[in-house]
Amino acid sequence: MNTMNNTYRLGSREIRRLGYGAMQLAGPGVFGPPPDREAALAVLREAVELGVDHIDTSDFYGPHITNQLIREALHPYADDLTIVTKVGARRDAQANWLLADADAELEQAVHDNLRNLGLERLDVVNMRIMFDVHGPAEGSIARQVEALAALRERGLVQHIGLSNVTMAQLEEAQRIVPIACVQNMYNLVHRQDDAMIDALARQGIAYVPFFPLGGFSPLQSEGLSDVARRLTATPMQVAIAWLLQRSPNILLIPGTKSVTHLRENLAAADLVLDEEALAALEKIGR
Repeated sequence: MNTMNNTYRLGSREIRRLGYGAMQLAGPGVFGPPPDREAALAVLREAVELGVDHIDTSDFYGPHITNQLIREALHPYADDLTIVTKVGARRDAQANWLLADADAELEQAVHDNLRNLGLERLDVVNMRIMFDVHGPAEGSIARQVEALAALRERGLVQHIGLSNVTMAQLEEAQRIVPIACVQNMYNLVHRQDDAMIDALARQGIAYVPFFPLGGFSPLQSEGLSDVARRLTATPMQVAIAWLLQRSPNILLIPGTKSVTHLRENLAAADLVLDEEALAALEKIGR
């Protein structure tokens, strides 16, 4: 089974379940330009050439850098390419991540994404909740969602998603506007969203893990390495395959600034984990 040929609905489109996250294309700390601009452009072009039709980005990566790279590499975009961005934060001159969720800030962020990506309408915009930058924290998000819903009514945004949210916040948002996806931290080790993934699957809504391979601290486990050796794969390929087999509504956006690693990540679509591998990996997460 080639999972690159398996699809799931994101908003109004059926997309392949293995996409690409552009965050790593910015400089160190997701700030400033990449050390090798041509290499960054090559990764984006190779991703689309290999069949990726879902790219995740944000105008606060850089800031502005990843969106400008995407436009330079891929514009005019293929008709089947879905670009997902997010709003709700900003960067200062010291590269800090700051809250930016006032109505005017959200509108400005949407216009910044449109300009830097070269689009007239954004396919999907995730509202990144920043009550706690390190993980979901309870609190009403009605005002922020209503602000994005107003931009959707004006035709600037097609679909709205949520990022870094709790189940209660998801339910609150769904009373205001249809939610196309949820993007929270989830991977082989961090499984706090198991119940949310299953609930979204029942509703036919996509779940998009950020840091699917551990993010700034890549997943490391002797158990993971043992499974990878037995299957003649890399540990990161096993981690991707586990997520693809975890639930059909999971869409993946592993990021890299290396064409070699990009090809390795996408090759994980062909890796099927047997019962022995799944049992071993289950022990890691628990």
